[in-house]
Amino acid sequence: MSRPAHDPTPLPQPPVQAEAIRSALAQLAPHLLPQFDRDRADSTAQARSETSATPVRVFAESWALEVAILRHPETAARLDELERRAAEVTDLGEARAVAAEIGRIRTAAATEAGLTVANGAAR
Repeated sequence: MSRPAHDPTPLPQPPVQAEAIRSALAQLAPHLLPQFDRDRADSTAQARSETSATPVRVFAESWALEVAILRHPETAARLDELERRAAEVTDLGEARAVAAEIGRIRTAAATEAGLTVANGAAR
């Protein structure tokens, strides 16, 4: 069941586990589920091929970050706007400002998703 658009309470951040992330994504952005499922299958195949859990961990962390952003519609909209601007900007100063704001949004989302390392930087 999806959340009402007027509900100011964001969906809780799920743990960094594929099924929990998929469940949250189904509520926040169901149109992304096919990409999630493709990425999951690809990361699982890569993990098997490499005999390494790293691809699955990277997959789960990247989608946990996506959910952390999507949980806040205003932030998600701002990030979309910034990413579009980054593709068009020609002024170096403006490009740096756009990149810095994108970085702040993604770092805050990583922290919210529990994806930070000891020094506070996003993984």
